[in-house]
Amino acid sequence: MYTTDAGTYPSAVPPVHRLNWLDNLRIALTVLVVVHHAAQPYGPADWWYVEGQPHTPALTTLSAVDGSFFMSLFFFVSAVFQPGSYRRSGARRFLRSRLIRLGIPVVVGALTIVPGLMYAYYVHYRGYPPLSFPRYFTDIYLGLGEKPADWTGPSWPDLQFGHLWFIQNLLAYTVLYVVCSRAGRALRRLRRDTRIREQRPAPGHGTLLWLTAAIAAATFLIRLRYPLDTWIPLLDFLQIEPARVPQYAAFFILGVLAHRYDWLERFNACVGWTWLGSGLAGVAVLFLIGADADCFGPGGFNGPALAWAAYDSALCVTLCVGLLTLFREVVTGSSRLSAELAADSYAVYIAHVPLVVIVQYYLADRELPAVGAWATTSVLTTVVTFMLAGGLRRLPAFRKVL
Repeated sequence: MYTTDAGTYPSAVPPVHRLNWLDNLRIALTVLVVVHHAAQPYGPADWWYVEGQPHTPALTTLSAVDGSFFMSLFFFVSAVFQPGSYRRSGARRFLRSRLIRLGIPVVVGALTIVPGLMYAYYVHYRGYPPLSFPRYFTDIYLGLGEKPADWTGPSWPDLQFGHLWFIQNLLAYTVLYVVCSRAGRALRRLRRDTRIREQRPAPGHGTLLWLTAAIAAATFLIRLRYPLDTWIPLLDFLQIEPARVPQYAAFFILGVLAHRYDWLERFNACVGWTWLGSGLAGVAVLFLIGADADCFGPGGFNGPALAWAAYDSALCVTLCVGLLTLFREVVTGSSRLSAELAADSYAVYIAHVPLVVIVQYYLADRELPAVGAWATTSVLTTVVTFMLAGGLRRLPAFRKVL
């Protein structure tokens, strides 16, 4: 058997050792998400649920490095096994399973987890008269009441999907994949194309350089209008950050192609090690310069925006390719603990933010330095959330979704 974020399936497609390293990578990425959100009040200038905390440039740079690649790699890993699951299940059953697995957490989270977080922010930082949670939920969160004067945002109404945006976007990408797959199949039938699918070589240095350049160009162009940390409600429902769509979409497509052409097994490790080394060198240089340096900018038609679009995209490709190689070649071990942690990863992603924010509120008046507060939040939340996820996953009401 092997496990993906879609569930557990017969082992007809990947060999067992592939399960191990991809599971290990998924655990590492999940921990990195927790660590990234633990740093939010102490480094980057992004909006967050907790304000007024000590800052350090090192955490600003760490957040920039994380943001450059880790969600793109999540999209890649999530996409790898979708074609096999789609072929085994058929379009209807596949979409139904995806709607259950992805759609239910998005809807339930948007009605429970996110309003609780936004209510805490409303009470602590907006300076309006006290308001009960039910009144807040209807009037402010759903926007059924009058918009308060001097509204401080980040948007009106407060209704949003928070960190669940990834699950929501993944569901949208999955639907698009099914539509494109069915359209391609219908087109081949019309053309009576019976050719056997040819095996394409795994990407090498040249292909990866072109990929990096294409992502950088698309990123720069989109950021002319939508700088980093600008979120929009596409079709009044889909919460997206356009500035990173080229990276996310590219790596989702690459995940599908990696399955189709078996690139995970056939990719040249020497190429991967070279790109990993380049990525780590880029990270080291960025820590020396600082992600908040004047030579980098979030968007617009200017040199700093072009520089960051190129640097950000280069980090994305080098670290994604490098980490895939590292885990395939080195981090291949498996144990009962790693299997449990991998199975809990999805529930950890859904549940971790409220726990992160609770710890950050608790530490707010403890006079800890930024790095100390971040480290404490990271360790406590990671341990507690994995324990909570393991328990939730075993409850009958959650078992089918988590």
